[in-house]
Amino acid sequence: MQMIRRALAAAVLVLSVAVAAFGQTKSADHWVATWTTAVVARAPVLAPVAAAPAGPPPLPAITPNNQTLRQIVRSTIAGRRARVVFANTFGTAPLNVGAASLALRDHDSAIVPASVRRLTVNGNGSFRVPAGAVIVSDAVQLAVPSRADLAIDIFVADDLGEGTSPITMHNGANQTSYASSPGDHTGEAALQDSAVTRSWFLISRVEVAAGPQVGAIATFGDSITDGTRSTADTNNRWPDHLARRLAAQGNGQLAVMNLGIAGNRLLSEAPGYAASGINALARFERDVIAQPGITHVIVMEGINDIGLAGKNERPSADDLIAAHRQMIERAHARGLRIYGATLTPFEGAAYFTQEGEAKRLAVNRWIRTSGMYDGVIDFEMIVRDPSAPTKILPAYDSGDHLHPDDAGYKAMGESVDLALFKRPGT
Repeated sequence: MQMIRRALAAAVLVLSVAVAAFGQTKSADHWVATWTTAVVARAPVLAPVAAAPAGPPPLPAITPNNQTLRQIVRSTIAGRRARVVFANTFGTAPLNVGAASLALRDHDSAIVPASVRRLTVNGNGSFRVPAGAVIVSDAVQLAVPSRADLAIDIFVADDLGEGTSPITMHNGANQTSYASSPGDHTGEAALQDSAVTRSWFLISRVEVAAGPQVGAIATFGDSITDGTRSTADTNNRWPDHLARRLAAQGNGQLAVMNLGIAGNRLLSEAPGYAASGINALARFERDVIAQPGITHVIVMEGINDIGLAGKNERPSADDLIAAHRQMIERAHARGLRIYGATLTPFEGAAYFTQEGEAKRLAVNRWIRTSGMYDGVIDFEMIVRDPSAPTKILPAYDSGDHLHPDDAGYKAMGESVDLALFKRPGT
């Protein structure tokens, strides 16, 4: 009997050690967003959009219908395991996903076959994302390199244009992705006869398992952070250049998350606002605070509030400053470091007014001198024309006198002081 007791005690001890080890293995995973986008709502079917004067013809609007979407995104940090967040944030009906996969992209719509990982949710290859919700996939073993193109395949069997539920997406991705011919083509080596799009659909994040010392920088803003008018498929947004610099110095400690939305405002939404997102204060918790691994925030918001107000008094500079103070308080409450980026010049832009310029200068003065932000990133000083400070330097002007060109975005990304992100022990 004593021998039986000893054997049982030994078995319990072994089991306890195994359970503890299993628990430690699970808790050792520190998930960090290696790629992120801020999502908006889109009507199920869109009317064709006219090309902007001096702009390239727009791509036809895509509404998924019994198709596989192969969406190309770029990692910012490496990880040994990965998972994808599917988003039905603005949907009013459940989203049915027939199949999904993650792979390394080779070129165009081609992927590296050996890298294909089938994605499941709670062990199921097909799954449903409830209205208004996001769903995190099960983790897959995949060595994700830093600064690599990933391909996320989603087979959407339903016709998303058939009902009235808004489609959750990101409009101005500046990255070519693909929509297949009918059927489930997830994980195929290349998509034949595919349509192209420069929007991302139904995804909001790719996370990787990284070391406990790894953090993430959220770049929060409007079209200038989103990279509007940068060259498509070249990753020339200013956050891309910041990510390149962090990787080049051998700092794999910080991911860079681009949470810009073209047309976004601090305090309100334009008529038909869906494409430019809800106001920054309303989306700050979801798009910034809730990001896994976040340690730092850069805020560049307010130029659309100013420009679209025209000559109106409201919102005033004080209104915009109050919004900035709210974001600072919320970030500090979560232990985050938060930096203010000055608003860049916009004389010559379609919505420029002298009243708006006065507001811009007042907001910038407060960002620089109030001491409320943990630091200042002075983008205005980088891109302004010294001989005409209310304008963008011609060499950095994309042509609309509001958005930088590739050289301007590069100058912005290269101007950020990397010492702002130094963490204890790194």
